[in-house]
Amino acid sequence: MFSDERRLEILKMLEENGRVFAKDLARRFEMSIDSIRRDLSMMEEQGVLKRTHGGAIPITSVRQMPPPPSIRYGEGSDDQNAIAKLAASYIEENQTVFIGGAAIHYMMLKFLPRNFPYTVVTNSIEVAFYLRDLENVDTYLIGGNVKRSGNMTDSLANEFAKQFTVDLCFATAGAISSKGLSTSTPEVAIFHKNVYDNSRKIVSLIEHAKFGMDMFFGMYPLTKLHVIITDEGTTTEIIDMVKANGVDCIVAKKEL
Repeated sequence: MFSDERRLEILKMLEENGRVFAKDLARRFEMSIDSIRRDLSMMEEQGVLKRTHGGAIPITSVRQMPPPPSIRYGEGSDDQNAIAKLAASYIEENQTVFIGGAAIHYMMLKFLPRNFPYTVVTNSIEVAFYLRDLENVDTYLIGGNVKRSGNMTDSLANEFAKQFTVDLCFATAGAISSKGLSTSTPEVAIFHKNVYDNSRKIVSLIEHAKFGMDMFFGMYPLTKLHVIITDEGTTTEIIDMVKANGVDCIVAKKEL
């Protein structure tokens, strides 16, 4: 692989995961960590990412634009699919469920139960479009101004969201720390806080690369979440921190 191809792949990983680690990149590309660090330094000089201790984050992490649909609604990584599959197993008959418009929410769709009835509330036209063919699912689409991502989080969407009380909410975020969930856009944070406040149970879908960061705008306290589903890359220290805050933390295993 040429160096330019490698750096494009690193940018794609940043768009998918929100963070990359030098040790993971070295293993993936079969290079030394020093060589990867030189790549990251060069990319930082070009203004396409920001170096952090142990890796890098997108340069736009303060006000991050959504990734293009080809990435956002792609197949996803093995870790993301493992989390999504386990999350879908939490849905029970006749429940009302909130599924948002993040990439990992879209990955959940192929794992949704087909053998009993339930209701889905969503603010994503992509999710609603997929669900229209599932005869066992009643779908409610929260309306508002449609963003490039296909999601609606404006003031009108907020008013719609306040009308719903859901049994089960699948939450996610751009980052998570001991403070809780956070994201790059205040509008998105406020919309989801309204949804979470009206949810009886909150199950959060969080890949390992999102832990240990705080983005521009706080979304929801860690202590108010009920369950976090993460992947095998999450360290024992992080899992212990989550559990110490009274939140159940479950690791989704990748299929062999």
